[in-house]
Amino acid sequence: MNECYYDRRMDFFYNKTNTDTVDEWTGPKLIVVLCFGTFFCLFIFVSNSLVIAAVVKNKRFHFPFYYLLANLAAADFFAGIAYVFLMFNTGPVSKTLTVNRWFLRQGLLDTSLTASLVNLLVIAVERHMSIMRMKIHSNLTKKRVTFLIISIWAIAIFMGAVPTLGWNCLCDITACSSLAPIYSRSYLVFWSVLNLVVFCIMVVVYIRIYMYVQRKTNVLSSHTSGSISRRRTPVKLMKTVMTLLGAFVVCWTPGLVVLLLDGLNCTHCGIQHVKRWFLLLALLNSVMNPIIYSYKDDEMWGTMRRMICCSSEDRSQDRHSSRIPSTVLCRSTDTTGQYIEDSIIQGTICGKGDLGEKGNS
Repeated sequence: MNECYYDRRMDFFYNKTNTDTVDEWTGPKLIVVLCFGTFFCLFIFVSNSLVIAAVVKNKRFHFPFYYLLANLAAADFFAGIAYVFLMFNTGPVSKTLTVNRWFLRQGLLDTSLTASLVNLLVIAVERHMSIMRMKIHSNLTKKRVTFLIISIWAIAIFMGAVPTLGWNCLCDITACSSLAPIYSRSYLVFWSVLNLVVFCIMVVVYIRIYMYVQRKTNVLSSHTSGSISRRRTPVKLMKTVMTLLGAFVVCWTPGLVVLLLDGLNCTHCGIQHVKRWFLLLALLNSVMNPIIYSYKDDEMWGTMRRMICCSSEDRSQDRHSSRIPSTVLCRSTDTTGQYIEDSIIQGTICGKGDLGEKGNS
């Protein structure tokens, strides 16, 4: 029968798993990590708080997409909290932690990152549903959105608690990983592969959105005069899609690959030397999300700017904007490219059928 080590401190597991401690993150290296982490966390707290406040304050944002966007901002805000807790429990302090405190540290990170990832997936599906039906917003009711949000956090909390519930190596030291000394290598393989699969699903969803919007662009281009918009539109579409997908690839893939390699017991991959940098890179996704998903919306940015400047816009501009949905404009031929680009995020395309309906009304 294997012996269990629930009452040991983390230095015991670091030694048992032969974790490389030569490159100890003390002195200048630790200061650099803490400085970068502090800056990122402050930005995460401020920017995501503004997103949530904007959704609550502006009644034009009381739709499923914006509720999910606010939940994504909440998940990213929680990621900032998790990283602050990590900063105070990393470096030399790691070895002095109890098993329960180390589980809490990693559980907060796993919960926050899973919540952000699942939020991104749900937003992608919601946008797909809206665009395919040529609607500004999906038909999700408030009850269904509430259920989705609760489900997102339930999944995230469960995934963060799985190692604590028993999928660990406290009773089997030989199965312990190197990056996470009390996590089983099998769990790291499961967690990294699962997230990579979700990432692939997101890629497929956005590719379908891109292909559909491209077809609609060709239809709209046939009704426009001049070739400038026809040349610019595909470029704008590609830039927007690559921004959405590229941010996720750059921020998440390296860390997931490192976890997968550790789970596969790759002892010559040098993962110990890059783990903290890849963690910072994953944190960048929470920094970029409010920029990509919120600042692309002119009205969202305007609402946040007014909250920052504590001033309101001219009344005539407010009256004019109240008659026009946020970033959803059937524009002239000179702005067709920008309209289609915004449609990827806002989920509507003013096609020929829409113009006909407006004419009949």
